[in-house]
Amino acid sequence: MVDPLALPGAVLFACTHNALRSPMAAGILRRYHGHRVWVDSVGVRPRATDGFMIAVMDEIGVDLTGHRARAFEDLEDENFDLIISLSPEAQHKAVDMTRTMACEVEFWNTFDPSLIEGSRDVRLDAYREVRDQLERRLLERFPVPRMGRV
Repeated sequence: MVDPLALPGAVLFACTHNALRSPMAAGILRRYHGHRVWVDSVGVRPRATDGFMIAVMDEIGVDLTGHRARAFEDLEDENFDLIISLSPEAQHKAVDMTRTMACEVEFWNTFDPSLIEGSRDVRLDAYREVRDQLERRLLERFPVPRMGRV
């Protein structure tokens, strides 16, 4: 039996625009498992990287200033063990990919914080909430090994 919590070799995160949710998830997974898992992210209809996303990720020490949104069609390699889609549109695209490659697909429907209107603080709080939810879910799905004491 395969351990469902075992780390996959390569994970692709996908959302609608690859501007905030999927880069957040990819950045968080890299933070905890980047030396053990190859991580990438894409969107269905890429748009410019979101500045609020960069700001809230910087708060936890994840630098995404170099992120450039990409589409599924921009992938150079399609050898993923797992695709985690964060929006319904991305889920449809991910399932389509399984027609030509063998991989698992998980759907983590995640709120798009760019839909929140209001002051800068209100909007940043919405982004933080999504970031923190993704981090909790990622750590639950891909736990960090505990170091034994000698």
